[in-house]
Amino acid sequence: MDRAIAASTQTQRKRRRWLLMAGAAVLVIGALLAFRTALKPSLRRGDILTATVETGEVEATLTAAGTVIPGREAVLTSPIQSTIRRVAVAVGARVKPGETILELDKELANSSLAKLDDEQLRNQNKNSQLQLTLERSLTDLRAQAQVQAVKVRSLQSALRDEQQLLKIGGGTAENVRQAELNLTVAQLEAGRLTRQIQTQQRSNAADVRELGYTVSMQQRSIAELAGKLRQADISSQQPGVLTWVNDNLGTTVQAGDALARVADLSSFRVKATISDTYADALHQGDPVKVRINDTDLRGTVASISPSVEKGVVTFYAQLDNPHHPALRPNLRADVFVITRAHHGVPRVKNGPFYQGGKEQPVFVLTIDGRVVRRTVRFGDSNFDFVQIINGLRAGEEIVVSDMKDHLETPELTLHD
Repeated sequence: MDRAIAASTQTQRKRRRWLLMAGAAVLVIGALLAFRTALKPSLRRGDILTATVETGEVEATLTAAGTVIPGREAVLTSPIQSTIRRVAVAVGARVKPGETILELDKELANSSLAKLDDEQLRNQNKNSQLQLTLERSLTDLRAQAQVQAVKVRSLQSALRDEQQLLKIGGGTAENVRQAELNLTVAQLEAGRLTRQIQTQQRSNAADVRELGYTVSMQQRSIAELAGKLRQADISSQQPGVLTWVNDNLGTTVQAGDALARVADLSSFRVKATISDTYADALHQGDPVKVRINDTDLRGTVASISPSVEKGVVTFYAQLDNPHHPALRPNLRADVFVITRAHHGVPRVKNGPFYQGGKEQPVFVLTIDGRVVRRTVRFGDSNFDFVQIINGLRAGEEIVVSDMKDHLETPELTLHD
């Protein structure tokens, strides 16, 4: 016959079942939590770059490519057509004013000068001959005028005689009229000779002036070529460093061809190019920031080239400190033309996260180790910083790495 189970035994069995059920529930809950954690997206802390929002200055800039050039550079050109005979100074050497840098062959120019001198002597001889010829023709006219004046006086006397004979009845009226006619013709001829002499004098003066102009022009040509010959030994008018010289001996050069460049390396400026898309936003006097390696130098836009070549505009920047030790000729530099400046505004370091729009999502780090997506409005930007309009506060930390693969994820966890 069955015996009743003791109450203590039943209590132990119930306690065991409850413990088993509780353990199973804990295991199920733990498994669910572990599965949820495994499904939640996460990032390694070492795989991202972060930056803290701060308050400071943001300058809106246009980025241009620049090259450091000497503040003053003299280009020495050939004064004549010639060939290079000798180079006296090597590139990189310092030159003094008047020191010969390069010599040209002067033989052809000397021959041309001698030819001009001979032509000038011929012109001067022509001038003497012309003056003699003109004086001779003028003398002939004056002699004819004197003869005609004597003839007029003779005809005047003949007219008075005929008039006297007519009064006493010894002559006729016809003889008087004939004498008057002869006198009138002679007077007209005398007047013609007088006018011809005046015309000849003016013509002679014009011919002399014309030949004088020829002589003067020839003299200027002689003086100009003589001056160019004196300049055939190429030298600089200012002290500096020879940065380039045409050292191809025997090469033919034309008048005006560049032969050497002498630069004053005590001061520098920057030559920059920018896309013509931004030409309207570029103005003379705009402030600029020139970045050479890690050094920033301030300056202003000094001049802008009026022409556009191959889609770019060239401008020159004058530096506030043109003697800075970081400056070297032909050194590449980044030039930032400042169009607007904001002071005391929230900003964050520029990075791959910024897509250039006015509003975009960013990922903000929280105290409990999460990364939460948040929409932020941005303002102006430059190479270094982006202005924050709203959505972030000073002191908050955001991810500045490229997060385009997580733009649809509202939250991520961070782990080491």
